[in-house]
Amino acid sequence: MQPLIVIMNFGYAIGGGVITLAFMYFGYKWLDYLTPFDTGEELKNGNRAVGQVVGSIFIGIGVAIGLVIGLGLN
Repeated sequence: MQPLIVIMNFGYAIGGGVITLAFMYFGYKWLDYLTPFDTGEELKNGNRAVGQVVGSIFIGIGVAIGLVIGLGLN
């Protein structure tokens, strides 16, 4: 196996991870902006419904971006 290909794949994986985390952050901020309540405060109070929505957003964005990055490596 060529070392350059391995290094490039690690670079794509690290870059994809950073991009995924950025999309998750902005998705959370977008949800917080669109809702009439403070999402962070509701999570601190133990609101499970808000926690499930935030978790679902993180999973959805993670899967979508992960698929895009995974397909880009082929």
